[in-house]
Amino acid sequence: MIISNGLSRVGVAGLLLGLSLAVSAREQVTQASADIRRTSYGVPHIRANDERGLGVGIGYAYAQDNLCLLANEVVTVNGERARFFGPEQATLEERNNLASDVFFTWLNTPSAVAAFWKAQSPQMQQRIQGYVAGYNRYLKEQGAPAQCKAAWVRPLVVEDLVKLTRRLLVEGGVGQFAEALVGATPPQATAGVQPSAKAFELAAANQQRFTLDRGSNAVAVGRDRSFNGRGMLLANPHFPWVGGMRFYEMHLTIPGQLDVMGAALPGLPVVNIGFNQHLAWTHTVDTSKHFTLYRLTLDPKDSTRYMLDGKSIPLDKKAVTVQVKQADGSLKGVTHNVYSSQFGPVVQWPGKLDWDSHYAFSLRDANLGNDRVLQQWYAVNRAGSLKELQTSVHTLQGIPWVNTLAADDQGQSLYMNLSVVPNVSAAKLAQCSDPRAGLQMIMLDGAHSACAWDIDPRAAQAGIFPADQLPQLQRTDYVQHSNDSAWLANPKAPLTGFSPVISQDNIGLGPRARFAIQRLQSLDKHPIGVADLQNMVMGNEVYLASQVMPDLLTFCAKHLGADAAALQPLCSSLKNWDQRANLDSGVGLVHFINLMQHLQQVPDAWRVAFDPAHPLTTPTGLAIDRAPVAKALREAMLASSADVDKLGLSRWGDIQVSGQTPIHGGPQELGIYNAMQTVPRADGKREVVSGTSYLQIVTFDDKGPNAIGVLAFSESSNPASNYSKDQTQAFSKKNLRPLPFTDAQIKADPQYQIQTVKE
Repeated sequence: MIISNGLSRVGVAGLLLGLSLAVSAREQVTQASADIRRTSYGVPHIRANDERGLGVGIGYAYAQDNLCLLANEVVTVNGERARFFGPEQATLEERNNLASDVFFTWLNTPSAVAAFWKAQSPQMQQRIQGYVAGYNRYLKEQGAPAQCKAAWVRPLVVEDLVKLTRRLLVEGGVGQFAEALVGATPPQATAGVQPSAKAFELAAANQQRFTLDRGSNAVAVGRDRSFNGRGMLLANPHFPWVGGMRFYEMHLTIPGQLDVMGAALPGLPVVNIGFNQHLAWTHTVDTSKHFTLYRLTLDPKDSTRYMLDGKSIPLDKKAVTVQVKQADGSLKGVTHNVYSSQFGPVVQWPGKLDWDSHYAFSLRDANLGNDRVLQQWYAVNRAGSLKELQTSVHTLQGIPWVNTLAADDQGQSLYMNLSVVPNVSAAKLAQCSDPRAGLQMIMLDGAHSACAWDIDPRAAQAGIFPADQLPQLQRTDYVQHSNDSAWLANPKAPLTGFSPVISQDNIGLGPRARFAIQRLQSLDKHPIGVADLQNMVMGNEVYLASQVMPDLLTFCAKHLGADAAALQPLCSSLKNWDQRANLDSGVGLVHFINLMQHLQQVPDAWRVAFDPAHPLTTPTGLAIDRAPVAKALREAMLASSADVDKLGLSRWGDIQVSGQTPIHGGPQELGIYNAMQTVPRADGKREVVSGTSYLQIVTFDDKGPNAIGVLAFSESSNPASNYSKDQTQAFSKKNLRPLPFTDAQIKADPQYQIQTVKE
């Protein structure tokens, strides 16, 4: 018996060991993993057998290149900047840390984050979980880079990626009103946090720059105009070169299920702009409204109550507490009350949206209800045809605040203004809006429930327009877009008759759109090729110069008067300038920028005003025969001469830079397709902060896509990385490279290397 019992114990132990090994083997088999295959410029081609494994590869690769960037954004969306960096410092967007923390604590409540997570498909949840695991694996293995080796860098949790996504959603709405939300305080009440006048000035500047910093160009060419009878796509998004909107180039593959390449925003495990085997797509910031304001009529007895259909209703008051670092390093909780009506949070903007004893203002953001955004790009990435892409956007309606343009291997081109737009008809606008507010910012009457957004059961979300009421156009010649309304995506088929909340027609086009349409029309005589699309961007033509230079030179020749000697160098530089924004373009470009920035503020400066009957050729010319215009031009010339003399530089490439790398392109308001936004530096140069970012030109043949492109600011934001400047230098030289897509192309790359990563 004793021996028998002993043998039994050995047998049990052996059995347990066998079971343990079997379980371990199964775990090893099912443990998520990915191959990260890098090609030239460090571009990761991430391949895995399942969604979680793909997420692991994305998170690991992104951490290799941009760990500090993502960690900083995670601190922001968790409302912890004042905790780690103090209340007086500011975010990259120049928002005060304390105001930022109150806003994001309000936005990303545990319940809102949990609801968003619950709404995701199992596949998307698996990919996000994998992303978190991959990022954390790299952080555990390598630690944080020197630039962010600090207490605020920590492992991720899935909620962090949800919060990053929710921040992206409100970029086109309440995210632009963070200071106004934080600053909203009842009359005579004391605010826990009160943004300064300077904070509102910066917020106003950021609002005005929203489209500039996130603007874009796009052209989709169909079979009738392309060189080989198939579709072609030019994607030229103008996005920030730093921070939470900086694109990342990657290629995602699950054999037999997914094969997509392009660019993604930080923390998003999907490709936002890119191409797959059968189609290519891009986005441009639209002009549709994604929020409305509501003017609340307050109860005369209590300014924290508002009247709705004759009844007095209390504003909801929510206490938001953030932790603030003190001078001695300790933490102190600061509580601020955020007020809301049934239409959304109350916002207060001094001099514009004042909360007094009569009125207050609420803001309703349509994208706060958009939990479909990740699933939308997931579906787009997998679309096998233009029809599948279109159907997915019609069904999900998850695109937040951008247009979509696409082309496919069958030679079709498509434009869709199918984003998340409040369902406010033209009739409702006439009934409920204050005409004095105009259409730039929609303001509705919050005293009547009839002015709430309409609900259409066909829409994917209550209160937004259904897809079939939004602008879309499919063509076999071309569609284009450069941040104007949907009206003239193709002048042969104007898109008209929509609610002004969606799109307005018969309004002036921006100069980039005029340039694009005129360039495409000029190519009518021969098929459009890759070089034609590339030259639209890299040619750096200053379109506005073609409209006003004759008048400027006439002014130089005939109207300088007593200032002739002083202004002769400026006039000579204008005459000798090649009317482009290339690196070797002379200071005539600088003078032109200075003059036009000044003149664009002068009423009636155009010689020929905008004419809706001639939208592609008006406005045009300078009204130099009008005394106010001539006076303003002379003043601008004298000021520019002094500025350029002080600068002491003679080439555009010596002035506009990224670090030490010269950058071509220039201000989009001059009609420069290769748009660049800059800020002045202490050394007199101008640092690029936004503009051409991920540039791709995609064509198709019998074997699939052929793409060239460049990520203008490079893959890595870590200055110690080999991939932090290489593509920037290539962009500076106008070098677009072939984008390896097939296995053979990837393995043939001279810089090919492979790394397998596991959870």
